[in-house]
Amino acid sequence: MQHRSYRGKILYLTDGKGEMGREHFHVTVHGNGDRTLRAYVEMDDDDLIRDVTYTVNKAFQPLDAFVRLTIKDKFTGSAWYRFSDHLMECAAFTAGEGRIRYERPTTQRAGSFGCHPVCCDTWHTAAAWHKGGAPGRHTLREVGMSSYMPNGGSGPDLGQIDLHVDYLGDRQVTTPAGTFATRHYANHRVNAPGTRPPVEIWAFSSDFIPATIRWELLKQTYELVELDHTEA
Repeated sequence: MQHRSYRGKILYLTDGKGEMGREHFHVTVHGNGDRTLRAYVEMDDDDLIRDVTYTVNKAFQPLDAFVRLTIKDKFTGSAWYRFSDHLMECAAFTAGEGRIRYERPTTQRAGSFGCHPVCCDTWHTAAAWHKGGAPGRHTLREVGMSSYMPNGGSGPDLGQIDLHVDYLGDRQVTTPAGTFATRHYANHRVNAPGTRPPVEIWAFSSDFIPATIRWELLKQTYELVELDHTEA
């Protein structure tokens, strides 16, 4: 078998409160470059549990995904997603709406997909890197979203945004998981200029693993605290 895998844990740290959530992730990278993320997220302040399985190709473009939400120990919804060169589609069942289906035609394969584990914020930067790589701004068009809420606590359904990804340079970052040579990125929503601060990301390796993420909107820092990873 030609695949490899890595796994880790990220803490969600809220200003003035400390640990208010955590994310466990496991990624399988296949011989053809496709990779699948399995993420389990707990958000204590929102009483939210998120289960995600998400697969991308070697350029970190979305192929398919599954998202399931539980809030206050009650089922909120689950959805399956598929992405092709000119279509995003979603089949979902939610507590509020029942069975629903969405199809969004696109001019190209979706630039990325936001299914709300913070690992996926880092995969936006990976998709942008594969488009350009040099310092500066790269734009991801027709990015699918499972929820427009900052905590991803609605639906899940299928929305769409455009995303600017700024590559701001390199920096060494130390976390409880180790010291890493990272690239610094800032993700900005094109559709809401000036209304949200960017998501700032310090990621390392060709696998684009987040060492640290900061989002002023939620007053949260996301920090890598455990990692089992071998570079390809």
